[in-house]
Amino acid sequence: MTPEEFRQRTFAIEAEVGQVIVGQRELIRQTVVTLLAGGNALLEGVPGLAKTTLVRTLADVIDCSFSRIQFTPDLMPADIVGTTLINEDEHGRKAFRFEPGPIFANLVLADEINRATPKTQSALLEAMQERTVTVAKTIHRLSTPFFVLATQNPLEMEGTYPLPEAQLDRFLFKVNVSFPTTAELVEIANRTTGNRTPQPRKVANSAMIM
Repeated sequence: MTPEEFRQRTFAIEAEVGQVIVGQRELIRQTVVTLLAGGNALLEGVPGLAKTTLVRTLADVIDCSFSRIQFTPDLMPADIVGTTLINEDEHGRKAFRFEPGPIFANLVLADEINRATPKTQSALLEAMQERTVTVAKTIHRLSTPFFVLATQNPLEMEGTYPLPEAQLDRFLFKVNVSFPTTAELVEIANRTTGNRTPQPRKVANSAMIM
């Protein structure tokens, strides 16, 4: 793929995501740039600004798998990376089987990441840096491309924990998600109450992103 073809493909991805997301052009641009650069992005904003829809739509446009992890104070690291189970067959033989967690996807939304404890937040460190997950001394490789889009609420909101420095270092961008303008709110209302739902096209695939 030539540089010009890559550029046109990038514009096509942004345009298709923009068919679903009203406004937020800079947010879409920085999210796509982070994905193509092989990084991860941290979005800060109040709930209800279409952050989940953004990642889900982006996964559809580039034909990649999508997973969402809702971070809560009682979330455990095994709920993210997976766990090892013991299986027993009909002959009574037992064997270990790894049950992958939601981290095993191309695009992972870590929703409200700062509502979980630092111990649980750290479960993402290896995945974001090494693109691997270690469970019971066994290394499991993640699929490519792998991209984490984490969202966090402003720290002054109740029930939030600050992200550790090591966690912040894994993000290429931190983007403050602004509230829509009045005109954008009208357009959102028209789309959500109308009969026509925008359907983005698939304009790329995982091989192109890599």
